Amino acid sequence: MTLIKSISGIRGTIGGSEGGNLTPLDIVKFTAAFVNFIKKRSLKSRVKLVIGRDARISGEMANHLVIGTALSLGADIIDAGLTTTPTVEIAVPLANADGGIILTASHNPKQWNALKLLNKRGEFISAQDGQDLLDLIAKDNFEFSQVDDLGVYYLDESFNDEHIKQVLAMPLVDVEAIQKANFKVALDCVNSSGGIVLPELLKQLGLGQIEKLYCEPNGEFPHNPEPIPENLTEISKLMIEKKADVGFVVDPDVDRLAIVCEDGSMFGEEYTLVAVADYILQQQKGNTVSNLSSTRALRDVTEKHGGNYFASAVGEVNVVDKMKEVKAIIGGEGNGGIIDPALHYGRDALVGIALFLTHLAKSKLKCSELRKTYPNYFISKNKVELSPKLNVNKVLEKMEEKYKNVPHSTIDGLKIDFEDEWVHLRKSNTEPIIRIYAESKSSDKANELAEKIMQEINAIIC
Repeated sequence: MTLIKSISGIRGTIGGSEGGNLTPLDIVKFTAAFVNFIKKRSLKSRVKLVIGRDARISGEMANHLVIGTALSLGADIIDAGLTTTPTVEIAVPLANADGGIILTASHNPKQWNALKLLNKRGEFISAQDGQDLLDLIAKDNFEFSQVDDLGVYYLDESFNDEHIKQVLAMPLVDVEAIQKANFKVALDCVNSSGGIVLPELLKQLGLGQIEKLYCEPNGEFPHNPEPIPENLTEISKLMIEKKADVGFVVDPDVDRLAIVCEDGSMFGEEYTLVAVADYILQQQKGNTVSNLSSTRALRDVTEKHGGNYFASAVGEVNVVDKMKEVKAIIGGEGNGGIIDPALHYGRDALVGIALFLTHLAKSKLKCSELRKTYPNYFISKNKVELSPKLNVNKVLEKMEEKYKNVPHSTIDGLKIDFEDEWVHLRKSNTEPIIRIYAESKSSDKANELAEKIMQEINAIIC
């Protein structure tokens, strides 16, 4: 069982003992710290928060704890109900709230839950804010409100519809083109809140042929909820059986999007962003951003259209900061996360679906044919386990020295850019390991590069 407190929030497995798992006491303490943090940052004695959750089994329990704690500290609460992470991100500024909490463990299995934290812009709190919050939790000194100063509770489940409305109104979403294409779409929402929102989105995009797979929001995940190829065998079979044109798979909180082609093959989670960026860059020239562990194909597509590509440290908040810095018109992560600032600065599968369907409709290509128009890269993901006493930073410094004459970046671990491939070395914040991502033009070459680097690391630590 596990409890992880970090600058991005708190997550853990339900049940067990306080401080070692995500128990009611841990949820109450973390919520109390966040409310006090928001009060201090906003310079208000009374604040307003938006709360939303995915459909996982522990969500209702955690929701009651979070809301009750926030009310007891004099915070007014808008309960958005069963919804998505990007919907809550949109809801916070819409409601003129001071922050938000999303109850979701994202792609983790059903025994997990988490509190994701938003600032008043509906964006994830910064690293510094996260550290300040951890300091508040460590002090464990909270003063609760008197009875006349308790917060007020509001239930507002209209934000899902508002989110869909805003996606449909985006300038580059062409509803007419999508309707004319008359796509048959398969959809796997892993029995979470995507099952509420995405069928309605597709309906309003004019799609009458929707093959639903696991769209009942009951929290009983029928397979590992991370939308990666090994977990998508059922929708792959459904694509062929129902002769669907395209398939969409999301994680439980609907901020990651995987695409399945008409022949049952995977479009590739790394290529969700590549395809959407390609479409946007065809309409307007601009810059793009992804994290250092994402495919080089985004850089290739960006430069093809006359834009500039920039890389950020891993983590959505880092991607967003870099996007703002370079005024990027599209960005995201290679896990299927699309960030389009035309709507908001957060990963959003609804935005990804609407833009991809527009792109597919206008291309006049089959989904698998569209995929073949992009540079083909393969990523190998590995790790090297280290002794807990070993200084990981020293290992990375020695690797940097070894490759000092090769283009490299140290903004997040060490990334080495070779002519036709790259490798990214990152230390884990929770385990004594170095994660090694290598990309090349074939899976064999990517694996060979990763193996070479792992051998060099092992030579250093021996």
